[in-house]
Amino acid sequence: MQNKILYLTVMSLMLASCDSEQLYDEYRSIDGGWDKNDVVEFKITPPDTVNPYNLFINLRNTSDYRYSNLFLIVEMNHPNGKVKKDTLEYKMTNPDGSFMGSGFTDIKENKLWYKEAEIFTESGEYIINIGQAMRENGQVNGIQVLEGIIDVGLRIERPNTTN
Repeated sequence: MQNKILYLTVMSLMLASCDSEQLYDEYRSIDGGWDKNDVVEFKITPPDTVNPYNLFINLRNTSDYRYSNLFLIVEMNHPNGKVKKDTLEYKMTNPDGSFMGSGFTDIKENKLWYKEAEIFTESGEYIINIGQAMRENGQVNGIQVLEGIIDVGLRIERPNTTN
């Protein structure tokens, strides 16, 4: 498992170095399962306040992930104190039960849309918090510790204007 993680990390770094659209790409490791009370925090300072940017949530999951979808609560804290909070749902498996995402091992990497053509209208530092909001069908309380998610990331890109 250690070799697979090292290989994936090296490959990600190599691919990122060839990516001219990328402005920000950071990951945080999740050790021992993602507790419902733990948020993953990213602090970003956008390059300007006029151009649009695409934001993605990147996830790495293993075969220990038992669900076909994923619910996240994502909170964007603006420099002026304004907070935008979104509840997001993503499909994680194909209809046949196989995991979506890329990867040749039991680790799959998913690039999930968060915001399209977002303009950061204020200069300064933004804080983006990502938490899991999974629950079993028919249960009121959320899943305390979500197994199978090993890394959570945030990526910011310039929109592709060559379409």
